[in-house]
Amino acid sequence: MAMCDYYFAASDEAAVGVLDAPGGPDPSVFDVLSLKGIDPVVVMARLEGLLTDCAYDEARARPRSGQLLSDPEAETAFVISVSDILRDALASATDDQLGLVAGPFGSVEEVGLPPAEALELLRLLSGLARRATAGNQRLYCWWAL
Repeated sequence: MAMCDYYFAASDEAAVGVLDAPGGPDPSVFDVLSLKGIDPVVVMARLEGLLTDCAYDEARARPRSGQLLSDPEAETAFVISVSDILRDALASATDDQLGLVAGPFGSVEEVGLPPAEALELLRLLSGLARRATAGNQRLYCWWAL
């Protein structure tokens, strides 16, 4: 299962800089949320669709949605951007809104979580997004195979 560490950084360059050290973003430097198997391309676009009431294809076509920022020839780890629209939707979501999408999100084939676990995951992502927006930073995913 792929390792997916979500974190925020002030710039794409700072975000890609995590590849210089083994093991992904350093928790002493970055606010890191490890979510094994919650990939930044398909799953995050599905979540964006649920939170913003748009189709998956529309969410995937938005700027920064699952955009590869690191070397495409890398063999072990990549840095992928998370759309600002998803970051903002997560940051502004109330617990009730997260509860409404927890069931559909958990039932996404790539997620496969019961609603209660999906809600906890969404709460963690929402908290990370709130901290990112408070510091005017963007969300990223360090994705290791």
